[in-house]
Amino acid sequence: MTEYAVETHQLRKVYRSRLRKQVVVAVDSLDLKVPQGCVFGFLGPNGAGKTTTIMMLLGNVYPTSGSFRIFGEAISSMSVRRRIGFLPEKFQFHDLLTAEELLWFHGRLAGMDRHLLARRVPEVLEQVGLSERARSRVREFSKGMQQRLGIAQAILHDPDLIILDEPTSALDPLGRRDVRDLILHLKSRGKTIFLNSHLLSEVEMVCDEVAILRAGRVQRQGDLDMLLQVHPVVDVELRVPSERVMQAVRAVSSVLSEDGTSFTAEVQSEEDIPMLARCIIEAGGEIMRFVPHRESLEDLFVRVVEETK
Repeated sequence: MTEYAVETHQLRKVYRSRLRKQVVVAVDSLDLKVPQGCVFGFLGPNGAGKTTTIMMLLGNVYPTSGSFRIFGEAISSMSVRRRIGFLPEKFQFHDLLTAEELLWFHGRLAGMDRHLLARRVPEVLEQVGLSERARSRVREFSKGMQQRLGIAQAILHDPDLIILDEPTSALDPLGRRDVRDLILHLKSRGKTIFLNSHLLSEVEMVCDEVAILRAGRVQRQGDLDMLLQVHPVVDVELRVPSERVMQAVRAVSSVLSEDGTSFTAEVQSEEDIPMLARCIIEAGGEIMRFVPHRESLEDLFVRVVEETK
């Protein structure tokens, strides 16, 4: 049994225009490995090739060259297709149907029997916070409510790989928090979530690994904690201010700012951060807060995209 939910090898998609005699490389030599049971962030600026990649993984677009496997099998296998749930960025539902009817419709298309649907439809409506609107027509839903309904149809058949394309784009802060909680719940059940979003702060809260694309190529990929740089700057708060402690701190670092019980210090390198903590304790200081500065996912994204221009 493969350890990867998605694995691509030199995946490439080229679009050719005969009229304009143009060649557009949408995806170029893409190598991805998405471990099973993780939340994987698939990131990149507009036009980076994210949507084209997703369409290939779903079997809706044929690669020009290269190959990929979903749970170790080709996408042509119906058993693999049944293990995938998908929420597209731009979706249109039959707005004359109620939420309940829409899920029944999609469930029957997925081959689910009536007994299973009778149990699953109320379950997923509860999960996305739409239980009280089960019999409301989709045309009456706000964009955010339709987004929740889209997530419900993506997880209705209990898939093992859930591909979400901008799942929180229309949601308010409470709705985004609910989606984050749902993603983490699905992960706890062993599901793999393949997440494409421009809301990088949301991605940072839930993702285990990320891949950053530019011009159809992966520029960075790996564990999020390993990719984000730690700066040799630390915010420290002491229980009680002490001149003895501050003298010890100044002996091993540069104090950038100081305010009562709190200060910010810069050491020579990331490896010196533990030394600063030991120095404070050995001088008799009691540490209430010790927070090294770390770049955000947004910082990493901008750094990677700009350095590869």
